[in-house]
Amino acid sequence: MNILVTGAAGFIGYFTSLRLLKEGHRVVGIDNINDYYSTALKFDRLKELGIAQVDAEQNNMRCHSEIYPQFNFYKIDISDADVLEQLFERETFDVVCNLAAQAGVRYSIENPKAYVESNIVGFVNILECCRHHNIDHLVYASSSSVYGQNEKIPFSTDDRVDHPISLYAASKKSNELMAHTYSHLYNFATTGLRFFTVYGPWGRPDMAYFLFCEAIRQQNPIKVFNKGKLERDFTYIDDIVEGIVRIILKDTAQREPYKLYNIGNNKSVNLLDFIDTIEKEMGKETAKEYVEMQAGDVYKTWADVDALIKDYNYHPNTDLATGIKYFVEWYKNYYNF
Repeated sequence: MNILVTGAAGFIGYFTSLRLLKEGHRVVGIDNINDYYSTALKFDRLKELGIAQVDAEQNNMRCHSEIYPQFNFYKIDISDADVLEQLFERETFDVVCNLAAQAGVRYSIENPKAYVESNIVGFVNILECCRHHNIDHLVYASSSSVYGQNEKIPFSTDDRVDHPISLYAASKKSNELMAHTYSHLYNFATTGLRFFTVYGPWGRPDMAYFLFCEAIRQQNPIKVFNKGKLERDFTYIDDIVEGIVRIILKDTAQREPYKLYNIGNNKSVNLLDFIDTIEKEMGKETAKEYVEMQAGDVYKTWADVDALIKDYNYHPNTDLATGIKYFVEWYKNYYNF
């Protein structure tokens, strides 16, 4: 298949591209390589895909992989409608997998405009390109944050999600609404994936597990929000990618015109237990600074993945101890710790 993966230099986008390439598919990856977190990490991910050099000043230039002949990369911002349209005119895609987004709940409180540009304007541009270039299927990233302070556990895609508590969550909810509208009006399939706290090697440095390792390495206190009374459905990257790829590769005739799925580990873990697991793998403990709940944060997440099990035989199989072990091994190697 010919597949466009947006956000290919990002955490999930990198692993999704890698999996598709290893299975023999042709992949075009795009990313604007913004500086929300270390661009060096993004460039290093691209090097793992065989993209040795990207001109940071040059947009829409094709870069060929030195490892995977069927992979090309373009530095493109999805909020640039004209450049995105040029890409769709140049390339042919069977499926578009939109993983490009301005990430981070807390940063959306500080810089809301970045979320409007990427997650709303950019997403509309993706939808428009799919519409005008006869794309059969758009798979796109949503988020567990759309559930807000829902008290019914586990979270189900049948639950109402009318009360987001961060602009990031609101932008993801808007993606779901726009995708539904485009599927209805323009007759192409859209599948939204609500990711639950993804972790693993090559992960984002702004995520809690990464920050915890940094604190331990530097012997600084770990900030423990809501005094540790938080729970998350931590999902290992391989389990996330398994779900994404199964959905991308499903036969066109079997797809529903519009669908939402949770992708999670189907269990919730206490934050303090999570920290304890990291400390054991790091071989060190550090002090804890117990602080209040942060704005935009939620108390508990837990994914009901029954629909994904039923439709795609999806079964997350990486337990927390194993996943953290893999991450810490990568972390120590990458940072020479």
